[in-house]
Amino acid sequence: MIGELDGFSAHEFTHHDPATGTITHRYYQRGSGPAVIVIPEIPGITPKVLDFAHRVARAGLTVYLPSLFGDDGASPLPAGASDYPRVAATMTKALGKVCVSREFTIFATGKSSPVVVWLRALAAEAHSECGGPGVGAVGMCVTGGFALAMAVDDRMLAPVLSQPSIPLGFTPGRRRNIDISSRDLETVKARCAKGLQVLGARFEGDRLVPGSRFEFLREQLGDAFIGVELPDSAANPEALIPPHSVLTEHLIDAPGQPTRDTLDQVIEFFRTKLEVAG
Repeated sequence: MIGELDGFSAHEFTHHDPATGTITHRYYQRGSGPAVIVIPEIPGITPKVLDFAHRVARAGLTVYLPSLFGDDGASPLPAGASDYPRVAATMTKALGKVCVSREFTIFATGKSSPVVVWLRALAAEAHSECGGPGVGAVGMCVTGGFALAMAVDDRMLAPVLSQPSIPLGFTPGRRRNIDISSRDLETVKARCAKGLQVLGARFEGDRLVPGSRFEFLREQLGDAFIGVELPDSAANPEALIPPHSVLTEHLIDAPGQPTRDTLDQVIEFFRTKLEVAG
């Protein structure tokens, strides 16, 4: 459904790495100014992910929106569906495809997903095209931790982790962890000690993003981690899944709403770190 991606130009980017092999994905681009990589959540580039990407572009930034899974532009709600079980089935089907992909590390701890190497290369390409002091990135749900792993590159100045859900929290140890290799984490910690900041957001009752994961990030990154934890009551009650997607499905787009305040905080984080004037 590429025709629904209004205002975005479509491109392909290929990167080869000896460890991960050759990876090619489509991406969509819009805007002007420093680059921000908006990494979609399950089930893909939904209309609400697109809405968020448009907001970032309107804030004076160039959005790079990679297509990593799913049907670009499609709604997570199947035609005619109006109930939670149907939505859950759609999400589970998309997650199943991600689980069997070699580009994603869903179950292992202490590893960065191979596709992160491709995302780092895309960010470097975006920086060369757009200029500015560096780039930003936001991951959501299964991609939530990708922005953290991308921050091993000095060009990443504004990493945002929105409801980072991996590794799946089957055990206490997995819940006190995030999908980044120990080597990459040490690099990010060193950058944080020199001034890098990392912004994260979750709903307090979200079982996919346990509070212990944010405790782990605070322990590892110290004051450099800015954790925003919203009450479940702040989530859009019209969403058909429990509170989870802070910037998209559960956004209440009205001034003074906690989710809208968080969205505004994310965009201001990008603008400040990437030195967007005005």
